Amino acid sequence: MPLVDKFGRQITDVRVSVTDRCNFRCVYCRSANPENHMPSRDLLEWEEYERLVRLLIGMGIRKVRVTGGEPLVRPGIEDFIARVKALGAADVSMTTNAYLLAERCKRLAAAGMDRINISLDSLDRDKFERVTRTRTFDQVIAGIDAAQASRLRPVKVNAVLVRGLNDDEVEAFAAFARDRDLIMRFIEFMPLDADRVWTRDLVVPAAEVYQRIAARWPLVPVAHERSETARKYRFADGRGEIGLIASVTEPFCGACSRIRLTADGKLRTCLFSREDHDLKPFLRGGASDDELSEAIVSIVMNKEPGHRINQPDFVAPSRTMVSIGG
Repeated sequence: MPLVDKFGRQITDVRVSVTDRCNFRCVYCRSANPENHMPSRDLLEWEEYERLVRLLIGMGIRKVRVTGGEPLVRPGIEDFIARVKALGAADVSMTTNAYLLAERCKRLAAAGMDRINISLDSLDRDKFERVTRTRTFDQVIAGIDAAQASRLRPVKVNAVLVRGLNDDEVEAFAAFARDRDLIMRFIEFMPLDADRVWTRDLVVPAAEVYQRIAARWPLVPVAHERSETARKYRFADGRGEIGLIASVTEPFCGACSRIRLTADGKLRTCLFSREDHDLKPFLRGGASDDELSEAIVSIVMNKEPGHRINQPDFVAPSRTMVSIGG
């Protein structure tokens, strides 16, 4: 029972959000405020995640990315990674803010994790602390270095560029990738922020990022799978790589291979879906594996053709990024 939508796109990737909690208090996100947390009873238990992942792998899912919130704040995450890998996932990765990564990196690698993505929106200590409302810059850099020194290398570092906030750091981010021989990914700002301040004027186009970096360091294209979100380039003269994720200016919806599972058990077929599909009634209502699988297949069959950000009738989803899962 492979997961294929009505447009013929095979679904091979799932983002699994394991918490809406976070240890940062970023200005564009309210996840660290307890009044905004989902009730604990609404969050999936590890056994429920494991059941869903087992069924999804049976339907052709190859890549599982664990997200949050901040996944490392949930106890038991290493055991979950190990169980997902044991279920047969070909590629298990995580998106993290890296605050706790230096002390947890070896355990995550030992559990079977294959790759890691680290969110870092500024290399300027003062700006980083203003954005995250924490004093954790040194710990985050230590987490990046620990991961890069482990079998999880090459680390992917993700920066969401926002005009007037951190677009002056493009070249610094590129130099960071070169210095540490890692992959620096630049992500266009999308309308998923908690304060709903997004406008097109705040988007830094991937084409601009490419031009600025290539003007200083020649870039060589790197082959990628059709369904990959990033267009990748290596530095012609040495180490390091960049990736450009042009979700707004150059959408890649036609090759989308992803679905998302939120921390409260909702299946989303697009990051910008207008509705969720609640799987908890199946998980907690006695449904058989066949019944749950049939529901998932039916939901995926009706996956949206695209996110419609560039259409005049676009409406942002009611859920923001932290409650969907990065």
